[in-house]
Amino acid sequence: MKFFRNFFKSKLGLGITLGFLALIAFAFASSDVANTTMFGGVAGGDRVAVVGDTRISTADFTRSANDAVQRLRQQDPTLSMSAFVAQGGLEQVLEQMVSRTAIAEYAGRIGLRAGTNLVNSEIQGISAFRGPDGRFNQAIYTQALAAQGLNDRLVRDDLAAGLLAQQLLRPATYGTVIPSSVAQRYAALFKERRRGTIAFLPSAAFAPAGDPTDAQLQAFYQTNRDRFIRPERRILRFATFGADAVSGQVEPTEAAIAAYYQANQAQFAASETRSFTQVIAATQDQANAIRQAAQGGQSLANAAQQVGLRTTNLNALSRAALTQQASEGVAQAYFAAPAGALTAPARSALGWHVAQVTNITRQPGRTLAQARGEIAATLRERNRTEALNALSEEVEERLAQGSSLPQVAQTLGVQVRTTPPVTAEGLVYGSLDQTIDAAVRPAVATAFQMEESEPQLTEIAPGEYLLFDVQRITESGVAPLAEIRGDVATAWRLAQGLAAASRAADRLAAQAQGERTLAQAAAAASVTQAQIENIDLTREQLAQTASQRVPPPLALLFSMASGTSKKLEAEQGLGYYVVDLQSVEAGALASSDPLVAQARSSLGPLLGDEYAQQLAAAARAAVGYERNDAAFTAVRRQLTGTE
Repeated sequence: MKFFRNFFKSKLGLGITLGFLALIAFAFASSDVANTTMFGGVAGGDRVAVVGDTRISTADFTRSANDAVQRLRQQDPTLSMSAFVAQGGLEQVLEQMVSRTAIAEYAGRIGLRAGTNLVNSEIQGISAFRGPDGRFNQAIYTQALAAQGLNDRLVRDDLAAGLLAQQLLRPATYGTVIPSSVAQRYAALFKERRRGTIAFLPSAAFAPAGDPTDAQLQAFYQTNRDRFIRPERRILRFATFGADAVSGQVEPTEAAIAAYYQANQAQFAASETRSFTQVIAATQDQANAIRQAAQGGQSLANAAQQVGLRTTNLNALSRAALTQQASEGVAQAYFAAPAGALTAPARSALGWHVAQVTNITRQPGRTLAQARGEIAATLRERNRTEALNALSEEVEERLAQGSSLPQVAQTLGVQVRTTPPVTAEGLVYGSLDQTIDAAVRPAVATAFQMEESEPQLTEIAPGEYLLFDVQRITESGVAPLAEIRGDVATAWRLAQGLAAASRAADRLAAQAQGERTLAQAAAAASVTQAQIENIDLTREQLAQTASQRVPPPLALLFSMASGTSKKLEAEQGLGYYVVDLQSVEAGALASSDPLVAQARSSLGPLLGDEYAQQLAAAARAAVGYERNDAAFTAVRRQLTGTE
């Protein structure tokens, strides 16, 4: 150590030391340049892409991918991240982020702005952030962001990007109109007739009968792991309780029955309800005239009609209800007249009332003894509700204090049951006919959003409660080969059959060229497994027969050139189609045909979408874009758990 200290004090040692420090500084500077000169620093591991001067971080990319999966799970609760990535969802998320960023970047470059006040107005206009008074509530806003794992900066940046996109894209897409001549050509296609033949070559017909070797099976399994992803499944524990749990607390005492009777004497006192046919006149003189005409032998309806008025019916009203509906004077007049009589004119805020009493129903009063059964039933139900509410609150308090489901169930004296593994749709995993208990079925959706060992209490019906938790979670993932060997072998055979069907379809399509029909081509190519169907349809007939979507082979038939044959793989690898189009008969429409106007109105929005896509592509080209494939791969591995 003394030698080195003396060496560094010498001129030679000092020079070497300074040179070494300079080398370190140069290394840091070179590293910094390397990270900032590759199109905004795309080589950095914390960014998945750079669009113009904006970096898309791996954190934002991961968050957007998780958000996309959560949104899709609202339609498909069984969707896993692995399946989402396998279907190309991660690529789509990045493309959307790049396009959105490019549009915002380009909009900023040409002078468009989304300032703080504009973003504030957007936030204040979101109803989810408003309080009970209908105004923006900062506390609700903060809580909503925290619940979604967001912060104010992220929300503001996203809203600003959306506002810039609106400013840029809306003028380009607003009011797009297809020319009438173009619309007429498109509408004429609706009358176009096509004749051809479709041959289907099923994979099963070409599949080998024997089993694959272990090497073949292992290789196929490794290549097609995404096809064998199992859905997430969970095992739930649950217990139910209801009125039986509080049966000893619901019977009312005689004192409670008497107290209820005293407090509600009006309910048990004698009552009277009446029904009326009434008319409301503008003045007292008009009301008297109608009443006199009705007393002279006319019906009240005819008397009212002579002065341009109509009668209405009032059914089973008490005096209190009529007072509230009209006025005290009207109620007094209506209840003073005998049955069938006309009432004296009485005034309300609406005018002067005249009525005929059509029915009187009198209910005699009841003593405590007479009303006891009804009062006891009312109090019994009230006691049951209050006791169940108190019990549920007690259960929730115990759960909050850390009590487990079996502990709470033991206190309640109810049995804890366990479901078989269930999927997010409430189906028993691996079974086609087994179902779970109806009591726990409403809790499945909630159970797939909770963590293990977090008991929950919910009311599944009035007075019926469900206590449940998640006992075990089996994540979605690729099933081990040993457990699905039979399924993999079947898939291998179908894959081999699909490859053989593809080769047969190539031979069939080659033989079908020229004047030869598909049936003749199948015989010439020795393809005996082909299922052949002749097609003679117009586009109009096709639209009528295909209720939801056009089958792919028919769609191909109506998009290919006459006299050609094409091969098309069937969905889910079920086989191949060979489509042979023999003739096309063009349709004709007058410019005044309603189909022309329909085509013009339906194609206008599509043209606007095309303008928007082209403008987004131009914005991306203008600002520049570079992708960090290494960071993209790292995020994919992190999300799928394949690190």
